[in-house]
Amino acid sequence: MPAREGVDADLPAWKRLPAWFYIVAWIATSSAVILQNKYILSDLGFKHPVALTTIHLLFQTVATRLLRRYTNMVDKAKELEATGVMNLEAFLRKIVPVGFLFSASLVLSNWVYLRLSVSFIQMIKAFTPVSVLLVSAAFGLKELTRKILFIVSLISFGVALASYGELDFEIWGFLVQALAICIESCRLVLVQKLLQGFGLDPIASLYYMAPVCLAINAVILLPVEGFQVFEDAVTLVGIPYLFFNACLTFALNLASVSLIGKASGLVLTLAGVLKDILLIAGSWGILGSTITGTQILGYAIALSALVWFKQQ
Repeated sequence: MPAREGVDADLPAWKRLPAWFYIVAWIATSSAVILQNKYILSDLGFKHPVALTTIHLLFQTVATRLLRRYTNMVDKAKELEATGVMNLEAFLRKIVPVGFLFSASLVLSNWVYLRLSVSFIQMIKAFTPVSVLLVSAAFGLKELTRKILFIVSLISFGVALASYGELDFEIWGFLVQALAICIESCRLVLVQKLLQGFGLDPIASLYYMAPVCLAINAVILLPVEGFQVFEDAVTLVGIPYLFFNACLTFALNLASVSLIGKASGLVLTLAGVLKDILLIAGSWGILGSTITGTQILGYAIALSALVWFKQQ
């Protein structure tokens, strides 16, 4: 025990914090980002999801480079470049394709806030692990057993029931959210296939992905959303608030990195379940979203099956 305490004493103060602190920080920042993005895009009338995503990516591109220069949090990137594992060919062949999917996933996920309630979006997202599993099976990375297929069916039934109970159901919003989930699932599987052997941690991944996504968004920003986006950014939201939103988004990334290093997969799943429940309750209590009994039943079925799925 004394030896262990000696090892911990050598770590930075933020690494010696208990696991529950990281769980609370991740739930708080994740919930705050989701509710804040919904508030900016829907309530404030800043109907520019590409622009909002671009602001986040610009901040993350700059922030990860500052972290590399002044901290050891991005040392993995230095190591890969020093050994020649990460070179121009590897970047173009492996990082850029994932960056395209990441950009599309971020933009579509933000666009959905213009169409659907936060509570309903979180219910649909319960299907994400199923989507990842199906894409993984299509790539030959996972095997579908009868038990897994039964659990998948339960999750699908729960999400379908929650969708059926949604009073403000909007078909285009639902379809775009489903597309965002599919794209994100493909991105996660592609990361597993393409970046296997790189050993990238989340911060190093963001260091490489953020500028790729930023470049993609910069190309499509004006053709898609026009020059009105600059005036709306100042008059509808305000530069200080957008800057705070970007800081909060990056804080979420740091919280995610810290939590991954401290908790098991099951703890992460349970923390995600708790976060979703809090978000749904917050959406109902703060944003005035309507939640029906049918939705609660459907979501409870999906969440129970999801926890079962993660234990397999």
